[in-house]
Amino acid sequence: MAETLVPQRQDDAPVTTSKHGSAISDASASLVEDKGDALVGKTVTINRPRAELFAYWREFSNLPTFMENLVSVEHLDDRRSRWVVKAPAGKTVEWIAAITEERADEFIAWASEEGADISNSGRIDFRDAPGGRGTWVSATILYDPPAGVIGKVIATMFQREPAIQVRRELRRFKQLMETGEIATGARTHKQHEEEQG
Repeated sequence: MAETLVPQRQDDAPVTTSKHGSAISDASASLVEDKGDALVGKTVTINRPRAELFAYWREFSNLPTFMENLVSVEHLDDRRSRWVVKAPAGKTVEWIAAITEERADEFIAWASEEGADISNSGRIDFRDAPGGRGTWVSATILYDPPAGVIGKVIATMFQREPAIQVRRELRRFKQLMETGEIATGARTHKQHEEEQG
């Protein structure tokens, strides 16, 4: 009698919403370096090949094209780059990020170096979506909110809190990769000034 194999169901949700109890601790371990207290995880399906999406993301100078609060990414060497990001109240924060592990066309993991304005680490994963529907792109980030909980509340009010930004940036990345442009909404002059500040 032939043995019937029952396929194991895989939970493809971001680790922050997984139904498996150990998912968050497993996520921290998968980030290679545990830097930060707050965990953010988001996934988007993009109708483009995995290798193309990985290559675009891996060229870090491309990231400001869809990350609206990213001022600049300066290439320092093959593994390190300096990031400058808009913060609430017209300020910027910066850090040097080092790639801690990567696998071509699959994932990039990083961690901020000592002295970062916001200690952080994370991982971006690229997986083939089932049924030839493109690629699942998942971002998982650990970070220490500036000034702790109060800083997180203030950042949320100004829409610059990482959980909000990660969702927006992945949507913008999807738009750019699928259509070649990013849709923009009508903004008042005051809103535009606040975003530029």
